[in-house]
Amino acid sequence: MPTDRSQAWSQFRRMMLWIALAGVLMVAGAIWYLAINDALYLSAILATIGGVFLSTLLGCGLFAAAFFSDKSGHDAHVSDATRHDTPSD
Repeated sequence: MPTDRSQAWSQFRRMMLWIALAGVLMVAGAIWYLAINDALYLSAILATIGGVFLSTLLGCGLFAAAFFSDKSGHDAHVSDATRHDTPSD
């Protein structure tokens, strides 16, 4: 099981890097959209960076955490702890 957890950690880190890259690309696209519509103000840029990047990281990061939990075996421990086996007669 230790190799499964270390492999899950490396996959989780790789997913988070891709998610951060996607967030940066989405922010760039949103700022480009603001520039096209002549709405490129400092307050709009800061709100866009904060809103788009953090929303992307939060949404995708929660999914990545769910996948990590499943792959690393954390979900199995919880399922085993809450299982109520009835004795056979």
